[in-house]
Amino acid sequence: MPGIPANDNDQIETANSSGLTPVVFVHGLWLLPNSWEQWREAFSAAGFATMAPGWPDDPASVREGNENPAAFAGKTVGQVADYMETVIRKLAKPPAIIGHSFGGLLAQILAGRGLAKSTVAIDPAPFRGVLPLPVSALKSASPVLKNPANRSKAVALTFDEFRYAFANAVDDAEARKLYEMFAVPGSGRTIFQAASANFNPWTDVKVDSRNPKRGPLLIISGELDHTVPWKIANASFKKQNRNEGVTEIVEMKGRGHSLTIDSGWREVADTALAFVKRFE
Repeated sequence: MPGIPANDNDQIETANSSGLTPVVFVHGLWLLPNSWEQWREAFSAAGFATMAPGWPDDPASVREGNENPAAFAGKTVGQVADYMETVIRKLAKPPAIIGHSFGGLLAQILAGRGLAKSTVAIDPAPFRGVLPLPVSALKSASPVLKNPANRSKAVALTFDEFRYAFANAVDDAEARKLYEMFAVPGSGRTIFQAASANFNPWTDVKVDSRNPKRGPLLIISGELDHTVPWKIANASFKKQNRNEGVTEIVEMKGRGHSLTIDSGWREVADTALAFVKRFE
């Protein structure tokens, strides 16, 4: 387990010294912590201490990430979850955890470990036991899965691949802007882990959905999401709904997988914020 880098340590210290309830934002594949900047501003204005830790070895910027794709290679879901747990356990108060895509999966893993005051999983990648596999999800993952050698590599999306997987619900100009501002390579290993989770009883891609200490959970699904369509999000909800805690799901009409970073981000952020405030 790598040590906690200075930037994440600074965020921990700032959150603890504030005395406020922390909110931990967890990014997914093909993005970096900068994808949460607007969300952090909104939640800070609402009275929370916010932080967005990187995955282990995340580059400091999108430019650095695209110049050094090897930094992303080989990361596993378990490694990232364990790192996030290390960060969260250094907080003085239990945080709300908000994650998008693979970050939404990680948020649920962390909640299942009893680490969250509340959790919002946005278009979350599926975990073991979530069975639907729509064609659009397969197509979104195909840039990685089409080549077994990608398991050990970092894979960058072309603009057309990003347009389909992330930015299908915005116009071409906005899609190109999002691609230039946010897109970085992603670990192929995590995609292969998710693809094989239902065949591997020892997989990292599993969630303790029955833990009574899981806390309240909201799943947000983009109606037009190709990467994590409603069938996947709703199947995750049905698994999580066995928990004794509050479990809810909401569909954001007309939204794709880029719903946390595109021009409609505020509606999604306000939905998440309202849920977190209920359990502050």
